[in-house]
Amino acid sequence: MSGPAVVCALVAAVLFAVLPVVPFTGAPALAAEKPTVTLSKSQAGTGGSITVTGSGWRSEALLMILICGQAEPSRGVPGGTDSCANADGRAVTADDKGDFSRKLPVAEPPVPCPCVVHVATITGEKAEAFAVFQVAGHSVEPLPQEATGGRLSVLTDTRLNGSSGLLTWFGAPPARELVFTVGNVGSSPVEDPVFQVGTSHGVFAPQWQEYQWNGTIQPGRKARITLPVELAAGAHGDYSVSLTYGGKVLAEQPWGVGRPWGVTLFWLMLCVVVPAALFRIGMAVVDRVRPTRTTPPRRGGRRLTELAFRLPLLGTSNGAHSRTTPSANASTTPTLPWFTPDTDPGATATGPVSAPQHPQEGHPATPTTPTTPTTETGQTTETGQTTETGQTTETSQTTETSQTIETSQTSRTRKGSA
Repeated sequence: MSGPAVVCALVAAVLFAVLPVVPFTGAPALAAEKPTVTLSKSQAGTGGSITVTGSGWRSEALLMILICGQAEPSRGVPGGTDSCANADGRAVTADDKGDFSRKLPVAEPPVPCPCVVHVATITGEKAEAFAVFQVAGHSVEPLPQEATGGRLSVLTDTRLNGSSGLLTWFGAPPARELVFTVGNVGSSPVEDPVFQVGTSHGVFAPQWQEYQWNGTIQPGRKARITLPVELAAGAHGDYSVSLTYGGKVLAEQPWGVGRPWGVTLFWLMLCVVVPAALFRIGMAVVDRVRPTRTTPPRRGGRRLTELAFRLPLLGTSNGAHSRTTPSANASTTPTLPWFTPDTDPGATATGPVSAPQHPQEGHPATPTTPTTPTTETGQTTETGQTTETGQTTETSQTTETSQTIETSQTSRTRKGSA
Protein backbone atom coordinates (compact mmCIF):
# COMPACT_ATOMS: atom_id res chain seq x y z
CA MET A 1 0.00 0.00 0.00
CA SER A 2 1.37 3.36 -1.04
CA GLY A 3 1.93 6.23 1.32
CA PRO A 4 -1.09 8.39 0.30
CA ALA A 5 -3.42 5.44 0.65
CA VAL A 6 -2.22 4.75 4.18
CA VAL A 7 -2.76 8.36 5.17
CA CYS A 8 -6.34 8.37 3.80
CA ALA A 9 -7.14 5.16 5.65
CA LEU A 10 -5.91 6.59 8.94
CA VAL A 11 -7.95 9.80 8.46
CA ALA A 12 -11.11 7.80 7.72
CA ALA A 13 -10.63 5.65 10.80
CA VAL A 14 -10.23 8.70 13.00
CA LEU A 15 -13.37 10.29 11.53
CA PHE A 16 -15.50 7.17 12.12
CA ALA A 17 -14.21 6.95 15.68
CA VAL A 18 -14.91 10.62 16.54
CA LEU A 19 -18.27 11.28 14.79
CA PRO A 20 -20.40 8.88 16.93
CA VAL A 21 -18.96 10.37 20.13
CA VAL A 22 -19.76 14.05 19.46
CA PRO A 23 -23.59 13.72 19.33
CA PHE A 24 -23.59 11.38 22.33
CA THR A 25 -21.72 13.83 24.58
CA GLY A 26 -23.29 17.02 23.21
CA ALA A 27 -26.97 16.01 23.44
CA PRO A 28 -27.15 15.73 27.26
CA ALA A 29 -25.39 19.05 27.64
CA LEU A 30 -27.96 20.77 25.43
CA ALA A 31 -30.82 19.08 27.25
CA ALA A 32 -29.49 20.18 30.62
CA GLU A 33 -29.09 23.80 29.52
CA LYS A 34 -32.64 24.23 28.16
CA PRO A 35 -35.57 22.64 30.03
CA THR A 36 -38.64 21.61 28.07
CA VAL A 37 -42.39 21.35 28.76
CA THR A 38 -45.04 19.21 27.04
CA LEU A 39 -48.83 19.16 27.45
CA SER A 40 -51.30 16.29 27.29
CA LYS A 41 -53.77 18.57 25.44
CA SER A 42 -53.22 21.67 23.38
CA GLN A 43 -56.76 22.94 24.00
CA ALA A 44 -59.26 22.57 26.87
CA GLY A 45 -62.17 24.46 28.36
CA THR A 46 -62.56 26.06 31.78
CA GLY A 47 -63.18 23.44 34.47
CA GLY A 48 -61.11 20.73 32.76
CA SER A 49 -57.53 19.74 33.44
CA ILE A 50 -54.37 18.92 31.57
CA THR A 51 -51.18 17.08 32.47
CA VAL A 52 -47.95 19.07 32.27
CA THR A 53 -44.73 17.09 31.85
CA GLY A 54 -41.26 18.57 32.01
CA SER A 55 -37.66 17.41 31.65
CA GLY A 56 -34.18 18.89 31.71
CA TRP A 57 -34.77 20.90 34.88
CA ARG A 58 -32.36 21.30 37.77
CA SER A 59 -32.43 18.41 40.22
CA GLU A 60 -35.06 18.86 42.95
CA ALA A 61 -35.95 22.33 41.70
CA LEU A 62 -39.17 23.95 42.96
CA LEU A 63 -41.31 25.02 40.00
CA MET A 64 -44.52 27.01 39.47
CA ILE A 65 -46.97 26.18 36.65
CA LEU A 66 -49.35 28.90 35.39
CA ILE A 67 -51.65 29.57 32.43
CA CYS A 68 -50.88 33.06 31.08
CA GLY A 69 -52.48 35.24 28.41
CA GLN A 70 -51.05 37.70 25.90
CA ALA A 71 -47.92 35.59 25.62
CA GLU A 72 -45.89 33.61 23.11
CA PRO A 73 -42.93 31.26 23.60
CA SER A 74 -40.74 33.57 21.53
CA ARG A 75 -41.62 36.71 23.54
CA GLY A 76 -42.41 35.21 26.91
CA VAL A 77 -45.02 36.90 29.07
CA PRO A 78 -44.70 40.69 28.57
CA GLY A 79 -47.23 41.45 31.30
CA GLY A 80 -45.54 39.27 33.90
CA THR A 81 -47.55 37.26 36.40
CA ASP A 82 -50.33 39.87 36.27
CA SER A 83 -51.33 38.25 32.98
CA CYS A 84 -51.61 34.77 34.53
CA ALA A 85 -54.29 32.83 36.43
CA ASN A 86 -52.34 32.85 39.68
CA ALA A 87 -55.14 31.47 41.86
CA ASP A 88 -55.25 28.21 39.86
CA GLY A 89 -51.50 27.71 39.56
CA ARG A 90 -49.75 24.62 40.85
CA ALA A 91 -46.33 24.01 42.37
CA VAL A 92 -44.21 20.94 41.67
CA THR A 93 -40.74 19.69 42.57
CA ALA A 94 -38.50 18.04 39.98
CA ASP A 95 -36.98 14.66 40.77
CA ASP A 96 -33.30 13.76 40.88
CA LYS A 97 -33.19 13.57 37.06
CA GLY A 98 -34.90 16.94 36.58
CA ASP A 99 -38.25 15.50 35.39
CA PHE A 100 -41.77 16.15 36.68
CA SER A 101 -45.43 15.50 35.86
CA ARG A 102 -48.35 17.50 37.33
CA LYS A 103 -52.04 17.97 36.65
CA LEU A 104 -53.12 21.57 36.08
CA PRO A 105 -56.75 22.82 36.20
CA VAL A 106 -57.76 24.93 33.22
CA ALA A 107 -58.73 28.51 34.10
CA GLU A 108 -59.15 31.69 32.07
CA PRO A 109 -56.34 34.21 32.51
CA PRO A 110 -57.22 37.86 33.23
CA VAL A 111 -56.13 38.95 29.73
CA PRO A 112 -57.08 37.58 26.29
CA CYS A 113 -55.19 34.83 24.51
CA PRO A 114 -52.87 33.81 22.78
CA CYS A 115 -52.07 31.77 25.90
CA VAL A 116 -49.21 29.64 27.08
CA VAL A 117 -48.43 27.32 29.97
CA HIS A 118 -45.58 28.98 31.79
CA VAL A 119 -43.24 26.92 33.98
CA ALA A 120 -40.54 28.74 35.96
CA THR A 121 -38.28 28.09 38.92
CA ILE A 122 -39.27 29.69 42.23
CA THR A 123 -35.95 29.53 44.04
CA GLY A 124 -32.36 29.26 42.90
CA GLU A 125 -31.11 29.92 39.43
CA LYS A 126 -33.68 31.46 37.09
CA ALA A 127 -35.06 29.14 34.41
CA GLU A 128 -38.35 29.04 32.49
CA ALA A 129 -40.10 27.26 29.65
CA PHE A 130 -43.32 27.78 27.64
CA ALA A 131 -45.83 25.60 25.84
CA VAL A 132 -48.59 26.94 23.56
CA PHE A 133 -52.09 26.33 24.92
CA GLN A 134 -55.56 27.47 23.92
CA VAL A 135 -58.33 28.04 26.48
CA ALA A 136 -61.59 27.10 24.75
CA GLY A 137 -64.16 29.90 24.79
CA HIS A 138 -61.67 32.56 25.87
CA SER A 139 -61.22 35.69 23.75
CA VAL A 140 -58.19 36.07 21.51
CA GLU A 141 -56.49 39.37 20.64
CA PRO A 142 -53.26 40.08 18.81
CA LEU A 143 -50.19 40.87 20.83
CA PRO A 144 -49.07 44.50 21.02
CA GLN A 145 -46.26 45.53 18.73
CA GLU A 146 -42.86 44.87 20.15
CA ALA A 147 -40.87 48.01 20.76
CA THR A 148 -38.00 48.43 18.34
CA GLY A 149 -34.85 50.38 18.80
CA GLY A 150 -32.89 50.48 22.01
CA ARG A 151 -32.56 47.47 24.31
CA LEU A 152 -31.26 47.54 27.85
CA SER A 153 -29.13 44.91 29.48
CA VAL A 154 -27.72 44.71 33.00
CA LEU A 155 -23.94 44.98 32.89
CA THR A 156 -23.04 44.55 36.57
CA ASP A 157 -24.40 42.64 39.52
CA THR A 158 -27.24 44.28 41.41
CA ARG A 159 -26.94 45.13 45.11
CA LEU A 160 -29.12 46.46 47.87
CA ASN A 161 -27.83 49.52 49.72
CA GLY A 162 -29.06 50.65 53.12
CA SER A 163 -29.61 49.25 56.58
CA SER A 164 -32.37 48.83 59.11
CA GLY A 165 -32.80 51.49 61.79
CA LEU A 166 -34.32 51.51 65.25
CA LEU A 167 -37.84 52.01 63.90
CA THR A 168 -37.48 48.92 61.72
CA TRP A 169 -36.60 46.96 64.86
CA PHE A 170 -40.03 48.01 66.16
CA GLY A 171 -41.96 47.00 63.01
CA ALA A 172 -41.42 49.89 60.57
CA PRO A 173 -41.37 48.93 56.85
CA PRO A 174 -37.84 47.78 55.78
CA ALA A 175 -36.46 49.85 52.91
CA ARG A 176 -33.44 49.52 50.63
CA GLU A 177 -32.10 50.93 47.37
CA LEU A 178 -31.60 48.63 44.39
CA VAL A 179 -28.46 49.73 42.56
CA PHE A 180 -27.47 48.37 39.13
CA THR A 181 -25.81 49.43 35.88
CA VAL A 182 -27.50 48.98 32.51
CA GLY A 183 -26.20 49.45 28.98
CA ASN A 184 -28.02 50.18 25.72
CA VAL A 185 -27.19 47.35 23.36
CA GLY A 186 -29.67 48.53 20.72
CA SER A 187 -29.38 50.88 17.78
CA SER A 188 -31.51 53.76 19.09
CA PRO A 189 -31.53 55.71 22.35
CA VAL A 190 -33.77 54.77 25.27
CA GLU A 191 -35.58 57.69 26.90
CA ASP A 192 -37.07 57.61 30.40
CA PRO A 193 -37.17 53.82 30.74
CA VAL A 194 -39.79 52.28 33.07
CA PHE A 195 -38.63 49.42 35.29
CA GLN A 196 -40.70 47.01 37.34
CA VAL A 197 -39.40 46.02 40.77
CA GLY A 198 -41.03 43.03 42.42
CA THR A 199 -40.64 41.56 45.91
CA SER A 200 -41.60 37.96 46.69
CA HIS A 201 -41.53 35.89 49.85
CA GLY A 202 -41.17 32.13 49.63
CA VAL A 203 -43.43 30.52 47.02
CA PHE A 204 -45.68 33.58 46.67
CA ALA A 205 -45.81 35.54 43.42
CA PRO A 206 -43.90 38.85 43.32
CA GLN A 207 -45.67 42.12 44.00
CA TRP A 208 -44.64 44.55 41.28
CA GLN A 209 -44.18 48.30 41.39
CA GLU A 210 -43.25 50.52 38.47
CA TYR A 211 -40.53 53.15 38.66
CA GLN A 212 -39.55 55.53 35.88
CA TRP A 213 -35.96 56.61 35.54
CA ASN A 214 -35.59 60.09 34.10
CA GLY A 215 -32.84 60.25 31.52
CA THR A 216 -31.67 59.06 28.12
CA ILE A 217 -29.29 56.20 27.43
CA GLN A 218 -27.59 56.50 24.05
CA PRO A 219 -26.67 53.38 22.02
CA GLY A 220 -23.50 51.81 23.34
CA ARG A 221 -23.65 53.84 26.57
CA LYS A 222 -24.38 52.75 30.13
CA ALA A 223 -26.02 54.33 33.16
CA ARG A 224 -26.08 53.68 36.88
CA ILE A 225 -29.64 53.46 38.18
CA THR A 226 -30.93 53.46 41.73
CA LEU A 227 -34.52 52.40 42.54
CA PRO A 228 -36.26 52.27 45.95
CA VAL A 229 -37.46 48.96 47.38
CA GLU A 230 -39.80 48.77 50.37
CA LEU A 231 -41.58 45.92 52.13
CA ALA A 232 -44.70 45.85 54.27
CA ALA A 233 -44.58 46.79 57.95
CA GLY A 234 -43.40 43.95 60.16
CA ALA A 235 -42.01 41.92 57.23
CA HIS A 236 -39.23 39.47 58.07
CA GLY A 237 -37.65 36.41 56.53
CA ASP A 238 -36.08 35.63 53.15
CA TYR A 239 -37.26 37.82 50.29
CA SER A 240 -36.31 38.04 46.62
CA VAL A 241 -36.14 41.31 44.65
CA SER A 242 -36.71 41.03 40.88
CA LEU A 243 -36.03 43.65 38.22
CA THR A 244 -37.78 43.58 34.83
CA TYR A 245 -37.77 45.81 31.77
CA GLY A 246 -39.93 45.32 28.71
CA GLY A 247 -41.44 42.13 30.17
CA LYS A 248 -38.06 40.45 30.65
CA VAL A 249 -36.37 39.75 33.95
CA LEU A 250 -33.05 41.58 34.06
CA ALA A 251 -31.83 40.58 37.54
CA GLU A 252 -32.77 39.05 40.88
CA GLN A 253 -31.34 39.86 44.28
CA PRO A 254 -31.95 37.96 47.56
CA TRP A 255 -32.81 39.96 50.66
CA GLY A 256 -32.78 38.61 54.20
CA VAL A 257 -34.89 40.69 56.59
CA GLY A 258 -34.40 40.29 60.34
CA ARG A 259 -37.25 39.77 62.77
CA PRO A 260 -38.56 42.94 64.51
CA TRP A 261 -37.74 41.89 68.07
CA GLY A 262 -38.85 45.28 69.40
CA VAL A 263 -42.47 44.35 68.64
CA THR A 264 -42.08 41.13 70.63
CA LEU A 265 -40.56 43.05 73.54
CA PHE A 266 -43.41 45.56 73.39
CA TRP A 267 -46.05 42.83 73.65
CA LEU A 268 -44.24 41.20 76.56
CA MET A 269 -44.12 44.49 78.44
CA LEU A 270 -47.76 45.12 77.62
CA CYS A 271 -48.73 41.75 79.07
CA VAL A 272 -46.98 42.70 82.32
CA VAL A 273 -47.89 46.39 82.66
CA VAL A 274 -51.58 46.21 81.74
CA PRO A 275 -52.53 43.54 84.32
CA ALA A 276 -50.58 45.41 87.01
CA ALA A 277 -52.34 48.69 86.16
CA LEU A 278 -55.75 47.01 86.14
CA PHE A 279 -55.00 45.46 89.53
CA ARG A 280 -54.06 48.84 91.00
CA ILE A 281 -57.18 50.48 89.56
CA GLY A 282 -59.37 47.68 90.87
CA MET A 283 -57.90 47.98 94.36
CA ALA A 284 -58.49 51.75 94.33
CA VAL A 285 -62.13 51.23 93.30
CA VAL A 286 -62.61 48.61 96.01
CA ASP A 287 -61.18 50.97 98.64
CA ARG A 288 -63.65 53.68 97.63
CA VAL A 289 -66.69 51.45 97.35
CA ARG A 290 -66.07 49.32 100.47
CA PRO A 291 -67.84 50.79 103.59
CA THR A 292 -65.58 51.84 106.46
CA ARG A 293 -65.81 49.83 109.66
CA THR A 294 -66.39 51.88 112.86
CA THR A 295 -65.55 50.22 116.21
CA PRO A 296 -68.27 51.00 118.84
CA PRO A 297 -66.84 52.64 122.01
CA ARG A 298 -66.83 50.72 125.26
CA ARG A 299 -69.81 51.33 127.56
CA GLY A 300 -67.74 52.33 130.55
CA GLY A 301 -65.62 54.73 128.54
CA ARG A 302 -68.69 56.50 127.13
CA ARG A 303 -70.16 56.99 130.63
CA LEU A 304 -66.88 58.43 131.90
CA THR A 305 -66.79 60.82 128.95
CA GLU A 306 -70.33 62.03 129.61
CA LEU A 307 -69.51 62.48 133.33
CA ALA A 308 -66.40 64.53 132.47
CA PHE A 309 -68.56 66.93 130.42
CA ARG A 310 -71.10 67.22 133.27
CA LEU A 311 -68.69 67.84 136.17
CA PRO A 312 -67.73 71.45 135.23
CA LEU A 313 -71.41 72.34 134.91
CA LEU A 314 -72.18 70.88 138.36
CA GLY A 315 -69.29 72.83 139.93
CA THR A 316 -70.40 76.19 138.50
CA SER A 317 -74.17 75.86 138.95
CA ASN A 318 -74.36 74.57 142.54
CA GLY A 319 -74.14 77.15 145.36
CA ALA A 320 -72.74 74.67 147.85
CA HIS A 321 -69.57 74.33 145.82
CA SER A 322 -69.13 78.08 145.69
CA ARG A 323 -69.37 78.28 149.43
CA THR A 324 -67.11 75.30 150.00
CA THR A 325 -64.24 76.48 147.83
CA PRO A 326 -63.16 79.44 149.99
CA SER A 327 -63.20 77.23 153.08
CA ALA A 328 -60.88 74.79 151.38
CA ASN A 329 -58.55 77.60 150.35
CA ALA A 330 -58.62 79.11 153.84
CA SER A 331 -57.42 75.94 155.49
CA THR A 332 -54.09 76.30 153.81
CA THR A 333 -53.56 79.97 154.76
CA PRO A 334 -51.60 81.01 157.90
CA THR A 335 -53.14 82.70 160.99
CA LEU A 336 -54.59 86.10 160.25
CA PRO A 337 -52.50 89.05 161.52
CA TRP A 338 -55.28 90.57 163.74
CA PHE A 339 -55.50 87.39 165.79
CA THR A 340 -52.90 86.41 168.34
CA PRO A 341 -52.05 82.76 168.87
CA ASP A 342 -53.93 82.83 172.16
CA THR A 343 -57.13 84.25 170.72
CA ASP A 344 -57.14 82.32 167.42
CA PRO A 345 -60.54 80.65 167.20
CA GLY A 346 -59.11 77.74 165.39
CA ALA A 347 -56.53 77.12 168.14
CA THR A 348 -59.07 77.02 171.03
CA ALA A 349 -61.29 74.48 169.31
CA THR A 350 -60.03 71.20 170.68
CA GLY A 351 -62.91 68.94 170.06
CA PRO A 352 -65.73 68.43 167.66
CA VAL A 353 -68.86 70.47 168.00
CA SER A 354 -71.53 68.57 169.96
CA ALA A 355 -74.57 69.88 168.13
CA PRO A 356 -75.38 72.56 165.60
CA GLN A 357 -76.81 75.83 166.99
CA HIS A 358 -78.95 78.37 165.27
CA PRO A 359 -77.30 81.70 164.49
CA GLN A 360 -78.30 84.66 166.66
CA GLU A 361 -79.60 87.89 165.38
CA GLY A 362 -76.94 90.40 164.49
CA HIS A 363 -74.32 87.75 164.05
CA PRO A 364 -74.48 86.41 160.47
CA ALA A 365 -72.77 83.19 159.52
CA THR A 366 -69.30 83.49 158.13
CA PRO A 367 -68.78 80.65 155.72
CA THR A 368 -65.24 81.81 154.98
CA THR A 369 -63.89 80.99 158.48
CA PRO A 370 -61.02 78.49 158.08
CA THR A 371 -61.72 75.36 160.09
CA THR A 372 -60.48 71.85 159.97
CA PRO A 373 -63.90 70.27 159.31
CA THR A 374 -64.34 72.54 156.31
CA THR A 375 -61.16 71.18 154.83
CA GLU A 376 -62.32 67.66 155.36
CA THR A 377 -65.66 68.55 153.82
CA GLY A 378 -63.86 69.90 150.73
CA GLN A 379 -61.95 66.66 150.42
CA THR A 380 -65.16 64.73 150.70
CA THR A 381 -66.63 66.90 147.99
CA GLU A 382 -63.71 66.24 145.64
CA THR A 383 -64.13 62.51 146.24
CA GLY A 384 -67.79 62.76 145.43
CA GLN A 385 -67.07 64.58 142.15
CA THR A 386 -64.86 61.76 140.87
CA THR A 387 -67.61 59.19 141.46
CA GLU A 388 -69.09 57.68 138.26
CA THR A 389 -72.78 57.60 139.26
CA GLY A 390 -74.91 60.71 139.59
CA GLN A 391 -76.50 59.39 142.78
CA THR A 392 -73.18 59.46 144.67
CA THR A 393 -72.56 63.03 143.46
CA GLU A 394 -75.88 64.24 144.93
CA THR A 395 -75.08 62.55 148.28
CA SER A 396 -71.69 64.25 148.47
CA GLN A 397 -73.27 67.64 147.70
CA THR A 398 -75.83 67.15 150.56
CA THR A 399 -73.06 66.18 152.98
CA GLU A 400 -71.04 69.22 151.99
CA THR A 401 -74.00 71.55 152.60
CA SER A 402 -74.66 70.15 156.06
CA GLN A 403 -70.99 70.32 157.01
CA THR A 404 -70.81 73.94 155.85
CA ILE A 405 -73.81 74.91 157.98
CA GLU A 406 -72.31 73.11 160.96
CA THR A 407 -68.98 74.88 160.52
CA SER A 408 -70.60 78.30 160.37
CA GLN A 409 -72.56 77.67 163.55
CA THR A 410 -69.41 76.55 165.36
CA SER A 411 -67.64 79.73 164.35
CA ARG A 412 -70.44 81.89 165.72
CA THR A 413 -70.43 80.04 169.02
CA ARG A 414 -66.69 80.53 169.44
CA LYS A 415 -66.93 84.22 168.66
CA GLY A 416 -69.65 84.59 171.34
CA SER A 417 -67.47 82.86 173.89
CA ALA A 418 -64.57 85.12 173.06
